[in-house]
Amino acid sequence: MSAKLDVMAEYCIGIDIGATSIKMGLFETSGKLLNKWEIDTNKEDNGRYILSEIVSSLNHQLGLQDELKIEHSNIKGIGIGIPGPVTGDGNVSASVNLGWVNVSVKDQLKQLIDIPVKVGNDANVATLGEMWQGSGKGYKNLVMITLGTGVGGGVVIDEKIVSGFYGAAGEFGHMPIIYDEVVRCNCGKCGCLEQAASATGIINEAKKRIERKDIKSILDKVENLTAYDIFEAAKAGDELANQVIDRAAKYLGIAMASITGVIDPEVFIIGGGVSGAGQILLDLVKKHYMENVLFLSKDTQIKLAALKNDAGIYGAARMVLE
Repeated sequence: MSAKLDVMAEYCIGIDIGATSIKMGLFETSGKLLNKWEIDTNKEDNGRYILSEIVSSLNHQLGLQDELKIEHSNIKGIGIGIPGPVTGDGNVSASVNLGWVNVSVKDQLKQLIDIPVKVGNDANVATLGEMWQGSGKGYKNLVMITLGTGVGGGVVIDEKIVSGFYGAAGEFGHMPIIYDEVVRCNCGKCGCLEQAASATGIINEAKKRIERKDIKSILDKVENLTAYDIFEAAKAGDELANQVIDRAAKYLGIAMASITGVIDPEVFIIGGGVSGAGQILLDLVKKHYMENVLFLSKDTQIKLAALKNDAGIYGAARMVLE
């Protein structure tokens, strides 16, 4: 760690548990990130070692090296983002990515480390991170939509995460919005937003159009097609690619207009890997949002996420300060 720690200061820890790696960060309570590191996600035996390995890593980083030593009393708490629905008492009913079923994260960690713990859904937590130190800084009410392999998101109202009774708030990817879709989503329904606006949905739509051969495209001969390829082709003026991303942006804009009718946020933040496409995506989403939103909310800001892969650790740390 490059930063010298003040034994009189207070800190918080943010942890973002992913399917392949677990990111961790030590923060000052002001929001300054002092150190970050990660370990592999051990999914052996349905992820039973994940929490104990997190604690071992924390002890190693913060307790076993003399120059890094922090007393537990200096740490206000640990926040953890989980890929799956989380109830208010810190229970995870299921996390497919980790192999967890009915895991009481908060209670189990209490037995392993004497520091207060807060637990939340990873997408909700990332939203809180963007509000704290990212594109949502200065706003109290915001919605984040993450576009990756799937579509997720989070809601913050009055600077607090809205998780919902079943922990499913912010599952925007499974809003039924494509009414003529016949292919089933991974959730079992047809016509989910995820089927249009995720990287997977964008790729599937491009492949369908390429197979139909309606329009000659520079994507015709691309092997192992990615969403990045499609956005780059669109930027180069490829008509098929532009039709595909316009379709994704249209459904995303309609979904956001619908969300506005319920939540009326100050700002929407678009994150996830697909958001790396940048301005071309942002401009199209804004266009379709404006076409569909109630006139009262036409001034709602729409921004790209700023913290990228660190949003989860920032938001997890911020939970501790609520």
